[in-house]
Amino acid sequence: MSNPVATDTATNTNPTVNQSAATVAATASATARALVYRRARTISVIGTFGVLVLACLYMAQSLLLPVVLAFLLSLVFSPLVRVLAKFRIPRVLSAFAIVLTLSTSVIAGIYGLSGPVSGWIDDAPRIEERLRLRLADLSEPLDKLRAAQQQVAEATDQDNGNQDVQKVVVTEPNLISQAAHGAPDILAGIAMTLVLLLFVLSAGDLVYEKLVRALPTFGDRRKGLRIAHDVEREVSRYLATITLINFGLGIVIGSLMAIIGLPNPVLWGIAAAVLNYVPILGALSGIAIVAVVGLVSMQATSEALLAPALYFARTALEGQIITPALVGNRLRINSIAIILTVAFWGWMWGVIGFLVAVPLLIVTRVIANHVDGLGGLRELLGPHNTGNGNSPDRSLPAKAPVSS
Repeated sequence: MSNPVATDTATNTNPTVNQSAATVAATASATARALVYRRARTISVIGTFGVLVLACLYMAQSLLLPVVLAFLLSLVFSPLVRVLAKFRIPRVLSAFAIVLTLSTSVIAGIYGLSGPVSGWIDDAPRIEERLRLRLADLSEPLDKLRAAQQQVAEATDQDNGNQDVQKVVVTEPNLISQAAHGAPDILAGIAMTLVLLLFVLSAGDLVYEKLVRALPTFGDRRKGLRIAHDVEREVSRYLATITLINFGLGIVIGSLMAIIGLPNPVLWGIAAAVLNYVPILGALSGIAIVAVVGLVSMQATSEALLAPALYFARTALEGQIITPALVGNRLRINSIAIILTVAFWGWMWGVIGFLVAVPLLIVTRVIANHVDGLGGLRELLGPHNTGNGNSPDRSLPAKAPVSS
């Protein structure tokens, strides 16, 4: 026989339990919806901020490019100014001498290369015709396609009763006109870069002191000062090493082009040295350029293809053996990150973006090494695992090709 009191108690308790469970479920559902909404709002805010940053970087490139170039050059020459200061040479005098040397080098380079470059520009129609003849076999399918398009156009004109149709011809400016139009902006950017570099080098450690004072706590100040010194050390070491390597590569490429009889070998040597600042894409561009020059300038196809073959062999030797040996494994980074970085800054800032991509990547990696919240970014920029079970080296990136 059942207990009536117990039955009544259970009956009275069940509605309370059910009501509590329903309340908990409703609260959990509301909390989940709030979290989803908050996450979506955060993503939208971050996405909007990212788009605004990209727009500002693109729209303000005429202002930002000189600032970035002056910043990177100051990282390279600040150690030299600091060493000269130990010999009681004023910072202002050292900075002025460095800027004057850079200005003279730029003017001499422009003057020396103006003749060969203008000659190739003047011969552009002949070069195009010569290249078209050498590539006649490759262009034959395109010629057939153009002929078919012409036949379709003529048939369309006949169907229209040979009505007179006014044709609008858009004449694009040639290369010389484009260069003349952009020359003032280029010269203004160079002048602004040199002036900013002069003031930054003259200021010395004042920039670091201002950075330290702007941070709130003593620990943050120490970390900020450590980041600043690490950025200066690693960027200056990287750019100095790569500059020496590229200087030697330019001499070798120019000498090889002179030996095989390619015209203007000095021009191609300088081009190789400059293009080699751009990882991977620079070497590919140089190979394509000397291939075109070889096809235009040499009679035999075998001789024409010798120039890009030699260029490829020397850049491969430099990229796979010389640079890793001089820069070291501690500066390695996976090639995918480098290619994406170079492509992004080249798309954003053009030719200068290609040149500053890797130094900016080094700056990013240094900051990621010191900030705990950027551990994921540090792993993305780091090299691949070596296969021995050890974690990849969390040091700084270097010039590609660096890791497969």
